[in-house]
Formats: sequence, structure tokens, C-alpha cells
Amino acid sequence: MRRPREPQTGAGTPTALVTETSPKSAAAEAYRTLRTNIQFAGLDRPCKTIVITSATPAEGKTTTAANFAAVCAQSGSRVLLVDGDLRKPTLHRIFGLDNQRGLTTTLIEGKSLADVAIPTRVPNLSVVVSGPLPPNHAELAASRRMHDLMEAATRVFDLIVIDTPPVLSVSDAVALAAQMDGVILVVRGGKTSAEAVRRAAEQIDAVKGRILGVLLNRVDARNSGYYADHGRYYDAYYGSDHKG
Repeated sequence: MRRPREPQTGAGTPTALVTETSPKSAAAEAYRTLRTNIQFAGLDRPCKTIVITSATPAEGKTTTAANFAAVCAQSGSRVLLVDGDLRKPTLHRIFGLDNQRGLTTTLIEGKSLADVAIPTRVPNLSVVVSGPLPPNHAELAASRRMHDLMEAATRVFDLIVIDTPPVLSVSDAVALAAQMDGVILVVRGGKTSAEAVRRAAEQIDAVKGRILGVLLNRVDARNSGYYADHGRYYDAYYGSDHKG
């Protein structure tokens, strides 16, 4: 493995990374709760490679992947966040990174993920961006080389988090789900239909992917008594400075 590069800060603090910008907010606490739940889910069968996906586009899977990886790193784990969306990559924008060398570089040039991993300003968190977009997205996702890359990375990092395209849009996410330890399915409240979630879960189950849980995202607290109460109780516990 090459000597780690200096952490890159990009063009300012990313607003999508609320676990860094607002660590005491209710949103950041929700990601920490997700981290705890996943840790318990892996008591009998450890999860070192986790795919984060959604049934359809614009459900918040990439934001979830970034924040989940960040809170895991903040707990002391060595975390690698990989942009496995080789069609519409976004992680390089969230972290303000160059996208010239990344996952596709390792697949084409025979390098390891550790070779192209970029340390971020979040301690213990490194990112592998997508790299140049290939024409054969699905073939790369399902390749033996991809499996070997992830397996080798688990000997360097404690946790690998992979952001993927939506399940119902393309086959990449299902191909990766079949090779990794677990899947978190992100569902946008008030947008995603139950039928879409069911179909996505069936596709993951068909390749023997292990769904660790479904994360309900962007819930309208005004129409949900439970979530409104949760936010109120959280504010009461932390006080008026919880957004800091």
C-alpha cells in the first residue's frame, strides 16, 4: 500500500455531511442510531462490506452512505467509503475531491482500493471516488475482480461502505449486493411506493443478498406524531445548542 496522502478538504465543508457540520443535531443522532443497529445486526455474522442503495433515484442513498461512513469512522473504525455508482457518481462532489482516479482505475490497472483511497478531514475515513466512467458498468460490478478488490480492502479497513445506483434502475446494485456482507435499503418517506420497495427487496433476495434493514429517509415530521415527538425529546435532552 502506498503512503497515505494528506487529507483533502475540498471547497469548503459539505452541507450533506451533517454528522460533521451538526454533530449534535437530530439527523446526526439518527445516523449514529443506524450505526448501532448495524453493529447489533452483525453480532452473529460480522458485516465488513455494506452496500447502501435505494429502489429508485433521489431517495438520499448517497447522503446516507456518506454520513453512515462518517459516524462509523468517528467511533474509531477505519472506514473506506467507495463510490460504486459508475453511472452518476456523486461522492467526489460531497467531499470536494478530484474524480480522475478511483474505483475504475483499480479495476483497469490492477491496483488496490488502498492505492487510490483519499483520506478525508473526517478522522479514520477515506474515500474511493468512481474514477472515469466505463461503458460496461454492470459487468464491472459483477466481476470477480470487484469481489477480490473488496475482500482485499477488508484486510486494511474495518468497514467498507459502497454507494450504488438504485436497484430498479440498473442491475449494478444487485450484482454488488450478491457479493457483500449486507445491504441497507434507503426509502424516501412520502415518495417511494410500497410496490417499488417490495420489488427492490425481491431482487436483492433473489441473489441471496442480505438486507440488514430499511432506512426511512426524509420523513415529514409535521405529519408524523412519532417523529415529531422524537425531535422534541431530542431537543429537550440536548438543549438549544444541539445544532452546533
